[in-house]
Amino acid sequence: MAWATARHILVNTEDECNALKSEIENGASFAEVAADHSQCPSGRKGGDLGKFSPGQMVKEFDSAVFNGDVGVLYGPIKTQFGYHLLEVTARG
Repeated sequence: MAWATARHILVNTEDECNALKSEIENGASFAEVAADHSQCPSGRKGGDLGKFSPGQMVKEFDSAVFNGDVGVLYGPIKTQFGYHLLEVTARG
């Protein structure tokens, strides 16, 4: 069965998501930005979501995780929860 590991940052607005993306692209630590800004409990773990299979996450998130490249920063991705920055860390 297919699986992936990923980390993400969840915020309320697209503007905040874009600002955090710029910080990370300019060298800020994803894990530190997640710990400081993410509204998801995973933020305390640097945004780490652990290992999951297709269909376990909301559709927009699932599509990015299982179709995007590993190690690329994606976002903003809008879901019912808010705006996400996403990085797929492994897939198999």
